[in-house]
Amino acid sequence: MYDLLIAPFTEFGFLRRALVGCLALALSAPPLGVFLMLRRMSLTADVLGHGMLPGVALGFVLFGLWVPGLALGGLLAGLLVAVGAGALARATGGREDASLAALYLAALAAGVALVSWRGSAADLSQLLFGSVLGVDDAALLLMAGGATLTLAFLAFAWRPLVLECFDPAFAQAVGARGGFWHLALLGLAVLNLVAAFQAVGTLMAVGLMMLPAIAARHWSREVGGIVAVAVGLAWVAAVGGLLASYHLDLPSGPAIVLAAAALWALSVLLGPVDGLLGRWRPGHHVEG
Repeated sequence: MYDLLIAPFTEFGFLRRALVGCLALALSAPPLGVFLMLRRMSLTADVLGHGMLPGVALGFVLFGLWVPGLALGGLLAGLLVAVGAGALARATGGREDASLAALYLAALAAGVALVSWRGSAADLSQLLFGSVLGVDDAALLLMAGGATLTLAFLAFAWRPLVLECFDPAFAQAVGARGGFWHLALLGLAVLNLVAAFQAVGTLMAVGLMMLPAIAARHWSREVGGIVAVAVGLAWVAAVGGLLASYHLDLPSGPAIVLAAAALWALSVLLGPVDGLLGRWRPGHHVEG
């Protein structure tokens, strides 16, 4: 058991850095995922994760695998997609989700084309799916900084965010500035996705944010409980995914997301809140 669970982290510094970084992300990203889920914006996180790819790719073309350049490009591209979709929808009278879908597809294609043009297949694979070898000290500082900023924001904005999720009309009546909190939430979601891409890749970063959040709703009915469970599930997925990546020689991003998906499947089956096993239990009835 020691060789299976502990030895990889004690023997290899790159795995310890990846573990610390992923645990920091698992502390900050799932709470944002919970609020996106409560606002019926779960797929928005996926759009933002893919939308930042051309910025990351442009940073790669200009600076190579230099973390600050990649992070800055990804942050600007993700914010541009988040803000641009809303502005485009208001200017044309269309739906924001349609604008997000159009920008997401264009951004994904542009990002893959840019990396393929100037990089190798290995570079493309690392940017799309992540690599524990890419979690250097600069990436670790970015993850820790993003987590610190996110937790500080949530401590300050918890009440208005919850109010905006469950009673937006009342929040507007009391002057809760819902538009400001909405943009701040999207901005921090982009920041966490940018911080995550070194370990889990741009295509997989959203998995660590949304899968634990979606799974946690099967374990609690209160927002605080859902957030706490989501963080715990994300920690388990991060550790399990990194161990699977090491022992099975898998990219770290897919391994972590698959671990999170397995926890989601168990939650859907066994969770006390709307879990399938509870629904199939004899004598179960749906309360009106």
